[in-house]
Order: sequence, then structure tokens, then C-alpha cells
Amino acid sequence: MGVFVTKADGTRQLFDREKVVKTCLRMGASREIADDVVERVEKSLYDGIPTSKILQMAFRLLRSYKPAIRHLLDLRRGLSLMDSKPEFENFVQVLLARNGFEVSPNRLVTGKCVEHEVDAIARRDSVTYFVEAKHHVNYHTPTGLDESRIARAILEDVTEGFQCGNCDLKIDGAMIVTNTRYSEHAKRYGKCRNILQIGWSSPANLSLQSMIEEKNLYPLSCLRSLKRETKTKLVNSGILLMKQLFEEKPSTLARKTGVPKETLKQIIEKAQNSGMAANNF
Repeated sequence: MGVFVTKADGTRQLFDREKVVKTCLRMGASREIADDVVERVEKSLYDGIPTSKILQMAFRLLRSYKPAIRHLLDLRRGLSLMDSKPEFENFVQVLLARNGFEVSPNRLVTGKCVEHEVDAIARRDSVTYFVEAKHHVNYHTPTGLDESRIARAILEDVTEGFQCGNCDLKIDGAMIVTNTRYSEHAKRYGKCRNILQIGWSSPANLSLQSMIEEKNLYPLSCLRSLKRETKTKLVNSGILLMKQLFEEKPSTLARKTGVPKETLKQIIEKAQNSGMAANNF
């Protein structure tokens, strides 16, 4: 008999050990360590256990293999802790740029009726999208139908704007990027209206999770001990990824961001030891 767990929305489902394994792998654990952690978690399960408690147990056990894990937050939670503007918007721009898109940030596009301020213009494989970034503090909150309906309305107006000569930029499609999943209503509408809906785990080849994990593009917000004031300085200077901390010397970063060099060295060391920036234990 399997054990039922209680999700954040109150629903119950059978415990799935592979979900815990994937969480451990996301944190940089090897498969061997992940399997060991899950086996130890399974010994403490009881019917109705909250999934949040399972995650806490996994983190605590991971710390026994690598103490530096204490500096990290789970990726989904780290994304939820971002500021919607400008942090998440800028993160989406960087993420798309590092996944093969040509990105032009924060554009004003003229439609037939009005001008539209969009979070980015992204182009790949000869297809040009306007991008809307939708951030949720609660990562269990689904992105609903309204965002897709608004995106469709904007697409219609800018398409007609190009046709009548108001704008010289031809937009081929709409893209919504969010840190949560989409509601069933939203997914049906997006599929019908050909809107590219990038969410936490969809589409399979271009989800937020896969784009981050495959190229180790973990955000600074996954570092537990990073002070808000320091993070703001880094973000305002275009430093949003742990990976970016290694791309310039601390002295150069200090001049660029206004963050003291010694503070940066400590942050870099934590990111380096965490396993997320290098994705290995």
C-alpha cells in the first residue's frame, strides 16, 4: 500500500519517490545520494504528510552530505522570492538570451489602436515574439486565462498595426513566461490561439525548469543568505545568475555593482560550494 501525501492546495496523492529524487538532483546531488536521501525520507512517511514537510526532510538530509546546501533554497521557492519588477522580468530576458533567442528588452510596440509596453521582444528560428513575464509569489498559484486573453488582444492589435504601417516591427506570436503552471482553461486557450506559454514544467522542451537546469542558469534568489540590499545592487547591475558571479573578477564586480569586494567573495564562495552554480557535488 502506498502512502498518500497532502499537497499545498489540500489535495492528496500517492507519494512519488521520483519527485524527491528530482529535487535532490536539482540541488546538485548525484543519483546515488538522491536515492539514499529518498530511502531515508520514506522511513519517516505517514499518511497525509504535507509535501512541504517532505521537502524540509530532504533538505536536512542533503545537508549531511554537503553542509553548503544550507545556503540554498529550492529552485521553485527561489524563483517565487524574486521581485516581479525588474528582477523576474530581467531574469526572463537573460534566460531566453542564453537559450538561443535574440532578445530586445522592454520595448514599446505600436498597434493599430494604441501602443503596448512589452517586457521583451524575442526572436528564434525566424519567429518574432513579444514577451510578457508573469511572476507569482505563491508558486502553487496557476497562471490563469486572463493573461492569455490579454496577450491575444495585444497580438491582434500589433499585427494590424504592422499591416497599416503604424509599426515597422512584424510580430509573429505572443509568448508568456511564468514561474508557475497554467490553468487548464489557459492551456486550452493558448493552444487554440497559438500562444507560446512557458511555465514551470511546460512545454517539455522549453520549460522554465529545463531552461534553467540544463544550462545551470540558477538565479541569485536561490542563495538563502543573500541580503536583499546586496541582491538589489547586483540585479540593478545586470547580475541575476549565480553563474554570472564567476564571469568577472570580484574587483570588477565591486566597481560595477557597488557591493564591497569582500562581500562578493563570500557570496561567490557560497555559490561555488553550493553545487548549483557548477551542478556537481
